[in-house]
Amino acid sequence: MEDILLRKKSGELAPFNSEKLISSLLRSGASQDDAYFILNIVKSSIVTGMSTHKVYQLAYKLLKKRSERVAGRYRLKKAIFDLGPTGYPFESFVGELIKLEGYTVETGVVLEGRCVKHEVDVHAQNNTKTIFVECKFHNDQKKKSDVKVSLYVKSRFEDLKAKRIANVDDKHSFEGWIITNTRFTSDATQFGLCSGLKLISWDYPNNGNLRDLIDLSGFHPITTMHSITKKEKIKLLDHKIVLCRQLAKNTEILIKIGIADRRIVRIIEEASTITKSN
Repeated sequence: MEDILLRKKSGELAPFNSEKLISSLLRSGASQDDAYFILNIVKSSIVTGMSTHKVYQLAYKLLKKRSERVAGRYRLKKAIFDLGPTGYPFESFVGELIKLEGYTVETGVVLEGRCVKHEVDVHAQNNTKTIFVECKFHNDQKKKSDVKVSLYVKSRFEDLKAKRIANVDDKHSFEGWIITNTRFTSDATQFGLCSGLKLISWDYPNNGNLRDLIDLSGFHPITTMHSITKKEKIKLLDHKIVLCRQLAKNTEILIKIGIADRRIVRIIEEASTITKSN
């Protein structure tokens, strides 16, 4: 199968990677039998020049027939992009992930720095630590956050920290984070490592990246669901319903946005199933 070249979103051709497909299926929760069953069908269907997106769609369609729960997790990366086009739902989603770690969380707040005020996407606190998070949401997968973003966020973080450091004890720590749904440039990650700025992307760092945080939390966005339309997802996001677990406990919101009773049971069932996936 190494002779089969698939077209990536960038336009480049790359060899089909069986191991990568198996790994992504298993990571989503598919059984080994299901993963290899899907691999064999995919291998018999692909030809040189086919887009990686079409291969993904085929694998998703096959997986959905085996398990809706696992299929929802398999399309997780796309589901994060579907939180757009604005970055506000992504900020709420990140806030929920951090809240799970025991922090008190605010999103979209304006805070005083020593020199000027700053709008902070996610402000998290516990008894020993304060975290200021900048969320960089991109609709284009090829878009990367560069070193200018890291420099800018580091400067803001230092100003926010300077305003507060005198009012806490020596054991209290402050951290500046940048979380993106795409990737960072190499200069951005190098600056983060050197300056102490914490950078998190879909697959960076190797441990504790965005994909890991979502997998460990079991918090899956409503955009993983297929029983609600894109228009309905936008309405739910406008009502600050970001997670499947929020929807599973909130029948009233489905009625409010005009979904018929006959569909509500199916939607709640899917949301509950995805919520229980971990």
